[in-house]
This record gives sequence, structure tokens and C-alpha cells, in this order.
Amino acid sequence: MDALERDGFHLEPGVLDDARVTALCAALESIDGLSVRRRREVYAIRNLFDAAPEIRELARCAAVRGLASAILGEQCFAVQALLLDKIPDANWKVPFHQDLYLPLAARGDADGFSGWSEKAGVVHAKPPIRVLENVLTLRVHLDDCRSENGPLRVIPGSHRAGELSGPEIKRWQETSGDVACLAPRGSVLLMRPLLLHASSPAQSPAHRRVIQLQFTHQELPCGLQWHARV
Repeated sequence: MDALERDGFHLEPGVLDDARVTALCAALESIDGLSVRRRREVYAIRNLFDAAPEIRELARCAAVRGLASAILGEQCFAVQALLLDKIPDANWKVPFHQDLYLPLAARGDADGFSGWSEKAGVVHAKPPIRVLENVLTLRVHLDDCRSENGPLRVIPGSHRAGELSGPEIKRWQETSGDVACLAPRGSVLLMRPLLLHASSPAQSPAHRRVIQLQFTHQELPCGLQWHARV
């Protein structure tokens, strides 16, 4: 908890055993219709909670939920699940950014919510910073992520600066060093969504599958509802 508060991230190794990871990979391969493809290869899937019951089970399992509840409390729940991968035909650079948008059940009128849009049929909006500060991202690694696989790079401490503009992000890059988050299969990277993060193209593109879960403990104002609640 101290490391997460100070740096905005923490890697927990050995969370899932090999059998659980293999089963998750098999479940992902069976999903059709919600994936994002490049030359028939899947490199991202949105709305994983809607696509596979195994992902809901993952968010509920003691090993994963225990990490979230240690930070957010026993009343926490998951609101989003995505698959992210790097393959030879989808191996581009992702610049430093913050994760500012969350999936909601429907549009609404609430102070501080902006940037309404629709992604893969689900409404998304940018909530106030106080909402994002109470969200925790868990990146579940289904493959070994080494330096040549285009690992996530983060700027420690940047999550404490609130929402950052383009020039402010550039200043953080120029004045603060970034850290590559190398992660073995079965590990989980805990991260605050306001943490500046990026990734470079993989030097040896192979699967770098990550199931990204987002947890919170808060209800939304003015009748707004989360798209998913697991």
C-alpha cells in the first residue's frame, strides 16, 4: 500500500498459477464478435465481462480480489475488463498518457462528467478526478513480459499530480525518469489510472497478453450507473 501511494504502481508476482493462466488463455481464444483485429489477429478485446464468464470469475477469485480489497476495502467491485496484446501486426508505440475514461451504463447529467462517447457499444465518460483517484487498475499478465516485449513504462509519482495537460506530460517526461514494468506470467501489476504510462513497440513481437481489470469502491452520483459491477 505504501509503494502504491508513493509511486502509483506495485508488481505482485505469483498471483495466478500456471493452470489458471492456461485456462484464461483458452477462454480468450473462444471469444468472438467483441475483439479488435489486425489481419485476423486479435490484439484487444473490450467489455470482457460481457464476453466470458471466466473473466468475471477472475475478478471474484480470492487471489485477485484480495489485492483490490487490500487497497480499496472489502466493499470494492470491478467495473471494467479489457484484453491488451502486442502482435507483429499491431505493435505500435503508445505515448505517455493517463487513463481518464470509464464505462457507464448510460449517459446522464452529473457535474464533472465530460467527454461522453461510445466505445464498442458502451458509453464512456471522463469523471471528476475524485472518482479516478478511487479507482485501482490490476493488470493480470498471461505471458512473460520482458524488456524486448514492449513492456509498460511508468513515471513514478505522476499519479499525485491530477489530470495533466500535454505540456505537463512532456515536462514530467523531461524531468522524471520512467520505469519499465517487467512482469512474469501469472503476476499482477497494480496501478493508479492517473499514473503516466506508455509502451514502446516490441523488439521481438510475441504475445504479451494482459487482462486489465479496474476496481473501485464508490457509487456514482445523480443516478449514473457503472456498465458492469462484478
